[in-house]
Amino acid sequence: MAVNPDTTARKLVSLPHEMVKAIQDFRFENRIASESEAIRQLIQKGLNSGRK
Repeated sequence: MAVNPDTTARKLVSLPHEMVKAIQDFRFENRIASESEAIRQLIQKGLNSGRK
């Protein structure tokens, strides 16, 4: 997937090993093709859960 710099921002974050493992588990349990997509989905779920 090509990244469009006009609509996409790259962020670099450090994560604890436990969180990395949880992301990997989520990715494989949900058959998500890339780690980046798994992280995007998890962030979106978190943002949606905070909305009322």
